[in-house]
Amino acid sequence: MKVAVRAFAEFRDLLGGEFSVSVREGESVGGLLTALGSTNPAFQSRIRQSDGNLKPAIIILLNGRSIHSLRGLESGLTEGDVVAIFSPIAGG
Repeated sequence: MKVAVRAFAEFRDLLGGEFSVSVREGESVGGLLTALGSTNPAFQSRIRQSDGNLKPAIIILLNGRSIHSLRGLESGLTEGDVVAIFSPIAGG
């Protein structure tokens, strides 16, 4: 099945912005991030802590909702979902 990935800020440079990716039926957000990181070690090291957990400042949205309000990295994906990946941005 296909899901859309939208990468913002520094992740746009690492992943290339917006693209579609094929994932297996029943895949989770965490599985998608692992798959993206397996082909891009710089991305993997930027989003994950040494224990494998997501770094606290990284923002992941699934169809516009924070994964923290869903099931975290275990949030399931379905055909046509949109996963947005943001890094923290300071402003002033």
